[in-house]
Amino acid sequence: MGSLFRSEEMALCQLFLQSEAAYACVSELGELGLVQFRDLNPDVNAFQRKFVNEVRRCDEMERKLRYLEKEIKKDGIPMLDTGESPEAPQPREMIDLEATFEKLENELREVNQNAEALKRNFLELTELKHILRKTQVFFDEQEGGLNHTTESMTRALITDEVRATGASMGPVQLGFVAGVISREKLPAFERMLWRACRGNVFLRQAMIESPLEDPTNGDQVYKSVFIIFFQGDQLKTRVKKICEGFRATLYPCPEAPADRREMAMGVMTRIEDLNTVLGQTQDHRHRVLVAAAKNLKNWFVKVRKIKAIYHTLNLFNLDVTQKCLIAECWVPLLDIETIQLALRRGTERSGSSVPPILNRMQTFENPPTYNRTNKFTKAFQALIDAYGVASYREMNPAPYTIITFPFLFAVMFGDIGHGAIMALFGLWMIRKEKGLAAQKTDNEIWNIFFGGRYIIFLMGVFSMYTGLIYNDIFSKSLNIFGSHWHVSYNKSTVWNNKMLQLSPATSDYEGTPYPFGMDPIWQVATSNKIVFQNAYKMKISIIFGVLHMIFGVVMSWHNHTYFRNRLSLIYEFIPQLVFLLLLFFYMVLLMFIKWNRYAATNKMPYTESCAPSILITFIDMVLFNTPKTPAQGCEVYMFWGQHFIQVVFVLIALGCIPVMLLGKPIKIMQARKLANVQPITGADAEVGGMSNGGGGGGHGGAGHHDEEEMSEIFIHQGIHTIEYVLGSVSHTASYLRLWALSLAHAQLAEVLWTMVLSIGLNKEGWYGGVFVTVVFAFWAILTVGILVLMEGLSAFLHTLRLHWVEFQSKFYLGQGYAFQPFSFDSIIENGGSASGDAE
Repeated sequence: MGSLFRSEEMALCQLFLQSEAAYACVSELGELGLVQFRDLNPDVNAFQRKFVNEVRRCDEMERKLRYLEKEIKKDGIPMLDTGESPEAPQPREMIDLEATFEKLENELREVNQNAEALKRNFLELTELKHILRKTQVFFDEQEGGLNHTTESMTRALITDEVRATGASMGPVQLGFVAGVISREKLPAFERMLWRACRGNVFLRQAMIESPLEDPTNGDQVYKSVFIIFFQGDQLKTRVKKICEGFRATLYPCPEAPADRREMAMGVMTRIEDLNTVLGQTQDHRHRVLVAAAKNLKNWFVKVRKIKAIYHTLNLFNLDVTQKCLIAECWVPLLDIETIQLALRRGTERSGSSVPPILNRMQTFENPPTYNRTNKFTKAFQALIDAYGVASYREMNPAPYTIITFPFLFAVMFGDIGHGAIMALFGLWMIRKEKGLAAQKTDNEIWNIFFGGRYIIFLMGVFSMYTGLIYNDIFSKSLNIFGSHWHVSYNKSTVWNNKMLQLSPATSDYEGTPYPFGMDPIWQVATSNKIVFQNAYKMKISIIFGVLHMIFGVVMSWHNHTYFRNRLSLIYEFIPQLVFLLLLFFYMVLLMFIKWNRYAATNKMPYTESCAPSILITFIDMVLFNTPKTPAQGCEVYMFWGQHFIQVVFVLIALGCIPVMLLGKPIKIMQARKLANVQPITGADAEVGGMSNGGGGGGHGGAGHHDEEEMSEIFIHQGIHTIEYVLGSVSHTASYLRLWALSLAHAQLAEVLWTMVLSIGLNKEGWYGGVFVTVVFAFWAILTVGILVLMEGLSAFLHTLRLHWVEFQSKFYLGQGYAFQPFSFDSIIENGGSASGDAE
């Protein structure tokens, strides 16, 4: 099979590069993204490797670019992203890049420092301007006839010591300080002044209406102007210390009005000059950042590519002459010629005359698993890899999951309306994928939705199909072809009876089924609608489940034949398939026989009342019970010879269990005795390494049981046999979740319609239109939030479980490790972390 169904064939190669050509060759391989290098210096410290200085230089350049990026984002300048990926620069260009980044960083830091100093000066002048304005109001009040207030304030501020000395009450000169403080600190500041100065100070304050910009971080801060009156040098010292503790800024404020006016005029002049200088500084900074923004993306790409190249070169070994670099790498076998062409291009670019040498090596190591994907298959492959990366050359479930995953999801989510909402959302993301992919975001939920856009679209389309089968759209039905049931009652009978039944044995039923899906008559059935849908959905769940599991066992045949595991093929695959077919597939056949043979219009003994229970029949078959005597005129069995066939099927199925349990261990034991070697290797001892019929043998082809003791082999085989036999029963029952979730989804949709939307539709008059609009909005929100999102997530998780456990356990081990090639695209996409390390 092609690489779509199995991982690519891999080869371990040894690569010899001349030192002067190594950089260019690795650069070409990074653009190609098809080579995974191994670390040949695992014991060497990262700081002791050959190219550690170059990696440090790249780290420093990245730091400078991140600083530029932060400043550009701070100013809201758009960064040009052409979507193109420039080639990795030559080593000599590193010096030019370093010089460019150094010049930009120094210039920007100098501009920022100057701007910060100017903003700090501007802030101080602005605060001083507000102080002069506000204090002028205070002093104007004093000069405007409020001298008695000043006198009383003066008396209040005379200390107790002055009163105690009995000194004459002459004119006392009050001191004052003025400043600015953060508005949120003002209440605590006022309390501290009162307590520390014992009430011997007088505080006036006024708010600055507009916020002021903090020059350090650019935050907007609300502040207030204050002026404090006091008497004596001791209080002055105390007040200044309190101001210093609350980070209040004090400014000189002249006492004379003329001096204050002169100072205010000077401050306004300086503010105007500062505004001019600040504008010029900001314009220069903006020009520098705009010029850097045009090239920033390309610079990031170039630096990350250089860093990735040197990081990869650190994985290489130097030969004894110090002129040749030696590397080991995993490469896809089909791409060896492409890789050699890339190496040749790199050699020509570097001007080296010695061609690189790529030799294929023989190894018994398990190669990495590499599954080629595109934007459509990538999401489905990610679902498989989340369970476990496939073992090398193991059958890949992803191609089959493209169909089975959305289909099983749709069985649980079947509704035309809900499926259409999901399909349209997925289609919108597909149509806009280029623009949405360019808008990179850290929102994990959105990234998950966008990454699974094709899965969402297919799940929606399949849900619309199963919705047509169920004839269900928002809990209502579509009468496309006209119902094949007809009411034979007269009008009075219909109006006077709450419950009436339509019999398929009479002319109520046309005798032919509805052309596609369920007949819409079932949507108006009340008493037996759920009973009918339960029987139908339960049976199709078992049918799909058994077919899904049989397909999984058949997939294991491809693993056994590919890895030539003859013992696993004979003693695992064949008895497993026979066990599943003779018991569970036979039960599926009984369902079809019952549907085909029994009907209400048939005569005895194949009328509807004689139809046996499939579950009871299956239980009697497994327990070798004799069926109970049927009703008068009915047959015990569905067809002639049924009892004999069932006994034979159960005996053969039971006989498969010891074959699975003992067959392979006994053959291994016999092979070891014949060879008189303990243990033996070779074809007779190949047990494949696939416990449940899968294939995951090593690169050399030998099974992993070759070195095991016989007791361990018997124990492992016993565990796997018990797991398969019991799992066949539990896994079959597990598929009943298809029925359960489908029923729950339909009932929730019906509840929302009945208890929400139908209330609005029953209202009449002009207010009914308004009311139904509000109710419809509420119903739409609940439909999208609960039935589409929450129910969709539930059905998705259940579908994922059915694939991981019930389906993949039949053939898939998932014990490999992923191929992680040295690729510039993945490195840049992951934000610059060099992923070229080999494991």
